[in-house]
Amino acid sequence: AIAGGLVVAALLVWLVLRLADFPAPVGRTPNNQWAPEKWLPFLQPQTWTSYLLPGLWGTLLAAVTAVVASLFFGLLLGIGRLVQIRWVRWACGAFVEFFRAVPVLMMMLFAYYAGLFLLKITGAALPFFGVVVGLTLYNSCVIAELIRSGVNNLPHGQREAGLAIGLTPLRTLVTILLPQAVTAMLPSMVSQLVVILKDSALGSMISYLDLLRSGTYLSTAYGNLIPTMIVLAIMYILVNSALTRLAGWIQNRLRRGPRAVAAPATGGMVPSVASEPVVPATIMPPLEQRER
Repeated sequence: AIAGGLVVAALLVWLVLRLADFPAPVGRTPNNQWAPEKWLPFLQPQTWTSYLLPGLWGTLLAAVTAVVASLFFGLLLGIGRLVQIRWVRWACGAFVEFFRAVPVLMMMLFAYYAGLFLLKITGAALPFFGVVVGLTLYNSCVIAELIRSGVNNLPHGQREAGLAIGLTPLRTLVTILLPQAVTAMLPSMVSQLVVILKDSALGSMISYLDLLRSGTYLSTAYGNLIPTMIVLAIMYILVNSALTRLAGWIQNRLRRGPRAVAAPATGGMVPSVASEPVVPATIMPPLEQRER
């Protein structure tokens, strides 16, 4: 463990020195990425209004749209994989297994060119369409599998109780099983929503103006690639942390919802501890008297 730590520390020191362009190359101006002038652009309002904030807005817009679409289609696919109709179950299963196996970037490229040549989408809407469709196709399949797993892990008595009171299998699934499964699988679903936000950075490959592509333009303009990447990483961490905290708050609210067991009302009076019952004396005489 000590040797591994020393190797990692040595690599970090080497990386810092290389980014500082130390030692200075002969016959070339050193490009020190840690120099103060490389960080000065982040103190200018134009850097934020022209590059970072528009890129952040593009990332959030694509991520929120993909999250809403993924939740909607993931819920439908999850229900489709659990219904009693065989051909619907098989069709949803084939759809989920196929798009789960395809890389997200490939689906973005497919949606981009399908929108360009088939739907005749042009302008800024074209890369946005490619990013949202690619993220939705993949993540809706993952959410569908989470829902199916959550429903299958519930006790079998839940389904039997719904059928016993006269509900149809579909109504039992929607009204009894599905709400419990969503609540149980909420942490995994939140993790997948964070993945959607991070995967939106792949949109820069199809010219979508997200945070990563805006940062690339910024680093090209000022020659500060490493400081820009560090600032972008901090922004991604802050957004993902805020999303995780929001999802945790929603999860706590769901678990403390109307199904929580309330404490019994006592009318402001504290009940006393019950005393031991008084056992009546027996009518038979004691053993000593009977022996006499």
